[in-house]
Amino acid sequence: MALQHEPTTPYHSVQDALRILETVARYSTGITDAELARQTGIGPERLTGLLRMLRREGYVEQVTEGAYVTGDALARLGSAQGREQALRDKLQHTLDRLRDSVGAAVYISRYIDGEVRIDQFAAGPATPVVNEWVDFRFSAHATAIGKSLLGQLDHNGRRDHLSRHKMARLTSRTITSDKVLLSRLASQPPTVPHLDLQEYAVGTVCAAVPITAGSAVGCLALSLPLEHAHRLKQAADTLNRNAAPVLLSLAIQS
Repeated sequence: MALQHEPTTPYHSVQDALRILETVARYSTGITDAELARQTGIGPERLTGLLRMLRREGYVEQVTEGAYVTGDALARLGSAQGREQALRDKLQHTLDRLRDSVGAAVYISRYIDGEVRIDQFAAGPATPVVNEWVDFRFSAHATAIGKSLLGQLDHNGRRDHLSRHKMARLTSRTITSDKVLLSRLASQPPTVPHLDLQEYAVGTVCAAVPITAGSAVGCLALSLPLEHAHRLKQAADTLNRNAAPVLLSLAIQS
């Protein structure tokens, strides 16, 4: 199954962040931001923003005279012992913060062995999860998560998935035509979030953005009760802007 990856804004941020981390890692006693800018070629303003994100995530620390060294979070993710648990803990911390910043339940999902899988989520009393009344594995055609994941496959990969899962009508808004769905997936720009406007469940709206790391297909998603549908676009934009820390954790671990 071939993948169809096009660079997104979070992807570019992660590529630059990885360059910064690789450079910092070469200097055990620390490296200044001016030297980082010179060695990485990243402009001062962008570098400042990325260093702020890396410090917040614990990947770098600032020591004497403003120099940067690698942080504890990077050491934990890079360690062979307890690596998977460290990644889950790191992602959960990031998801909890995202939930609070977007004011919605948030999810990490991946496409593994031809199926949709929800790996982790963060929710709360004011940000409830979607009621999974139909197994997400069998409803990719109707969910923002499913459409985001399918959108990252090539045409044959999408057709293969749809051939194995009937496109059942879950609500009056559900797309049940494979031709219509395939056409919409093909025309969707990679930087635009996929939406679910009551296609999976009445009373719920969702959005999802790709977070592909390496050969794995994944997405970051959010859900909102219908009464908060007016916030969906702004929440999706916030989610997309803040996807870089999630993608970075996955890239470091992979």
